[in-house]
Amino acid sequence: MKPELMNALTLAYLGDAVFEVYVREYLILEKNIQNSHALQKASVSYVSADAQALFIKKTLAQGFLTEREIDVYRRGRNTKTRRIKNVINHNHSSGFEALIGTLYLENNKTRIKEIFEKYKEIIEKDEI
Repeated sequence: MKPELMNALTLAYLGDAVFEVYVREYLILEKNIQNSHALQKASVSYVSADAQALFIKKTLAQGFLTEREIDVYRRGRNTKTRRIKNVINHNHSSGFEALIGTLYLENNKTRIKEIFEKYKEIIEKDEI
């Protein structure tokens, strides 16, 4: 199925799972965190809506994303959701996750890795 024909929240749901695997792999294999409590705590700082919103805002300002990626992000961001505490950051997060889900379905692992490298750089610098 083509990602552009799928519901944006479905893409975000998939993107959330894919991104979580990248984060967990990074924390275990590169950061060498072995304790499950420490892994959970570290993971939350990477996959939070606040962290994803920060990443999107910074990369949009830097011109890191392609026009097509921005369109996918906006489509995911603009999808209506139910009650959420911080709607703005949640919407940015949904857009980010929709982008990851789209890239995953397109089997574009190279771009996901590039985005993840940039993500780590931004999040670790700002320490959300």
